[in-house]
Amino acid sequence: MPVVKLGQEAPDFAVKTNTGQEVRLADYRGKKNVVLVLYPGDQTADCSRMLCAFRDEFPRFTDTDTVVFGVNPASADSHQRFVDRLGLPFELIVDEGREVARNYDALMLMGYVVKRTVIAINKEGKVVFYERGYPSNDSILAALKGNET
Repeated sequence: MPVVKLGQEAPDFAVKTNTGQEVRLADYRGKKNVVLVLYPGDQTADCSRMLCAFRDEFPRFTDTDTVVFGVNPASADSHQRFVDRLGLPFELIVDEGREVARNYDALMLMGYVVKRTVIAINKEGKVVFYERGYPSNDSILAALKGNET
């Protein structure tokens, strides 16, 4: 399993979101910062709290030219219900084969359960923030700001 290090090139991916849009990390290179919020499951209290923290401060991310994606292996339908229930202003990635989670070293229990992990990737495609659990939005944004060119 790969170990993600700060400053490394972020592993690329091509996946679909809850709306059916295909997202490729490479498409954001040179244009936007990207924050990936990997979480275990839709419709759970802890995951709701985690994603609502991003929802509640979403303008701070858009003001810094940053897109946010929630990531877990649930279906597009499950993700859409979660987005609707929480009023999330960002899309959720369907990581059906857990490739995104695997490439970002965010799996546990024999590769089945997604570890709560937040990754920030700057416009150059480098990992500038990587933390398990519930990092503060201030620390995520500071890492992105500290890596502006």
